[in-house]
Amino acid sequence: MRFLRVVVIIGVVLGALFVGVDRWAVGYAENRLAERIQARQGLAGTSEVEIHGFPFLTQALSHDLDRVDLRLRGVEAMAEGRKTRLSEVDASFHGVKLNGDYSGGTAERAEGSALITYADLTAASQTGATLTYGGAPGKVKVTAGVTVLGRTLTRSVVSTVALVDAEDGKGGKVVRVHADEVPGEGLPGIEGLVRKKTDFDRRLDGGLPAGLQLSALTSDEAGVHLSLSGSNVVLAGS
Repeated sequence: MRFLRVVVIIGVVLGALFVGVDRWAVGYAENRLAERIQARQGLAGTSEVEIHGFPFLTQALSHDLDRVDLRLRGVEAMAEGRKTRLSEVDASFHGVKLNGDYSGGTAERAEGSALITYADLTAASQTGATLTYGGAPGKVKVTAGVTVLGRTLTRSVVSTVALVDAEDGKGGKVVRVHADEVPGEGLPGIEGLVRKKTDFDRRLDGGLPAGLQLSALTSDEAGVHLSLSGSNVVLAGS
């Protein structure tokens, strides 16, 4: 009985040591992967990584991770020389195959979400227009000043914010803000002047991991919410 007790105690101690080492290893790997992602994406904000599954060490040795969650804050998406800030990006990567040197990996599939606040959408317009919630999903209110015959008139329009196919031949989707109706529509030159201030397209590809694409969009009081999905998504590495 004493021998069995000693064996049990040794087993418990070794088990506790293994768990401790495994948790230290996963913590180290999460921090290193977050740093790699931030460097690869050129992020101005912050990144956090959570690796799921136990034990981690056996997953690492096989170079296969079941699931990795990524949280990005304050991402600046660069496309066509323009910046669009994404306040939040949350994504889950499934079936991650690690690189040989553990510098990153590629996921079989991924899905997630992103948020653009109205303050960031206002900055993205680059026209001096102010954007707020439009009172219904997929709608935004755009307020802008238009100069007509030397006078500046302030006009507000309800616009649809939607995902549309990019027209530049590069594929993918762009976020489009387009006024439903324009005050004074039909008067010579008025509609064009207003739409120059209120309507715009923005690509966001430059701020997302390669392979992760925009798949759906809606809006509410918090801002514009984007759904993300993709396959063979590059999590980090070269």
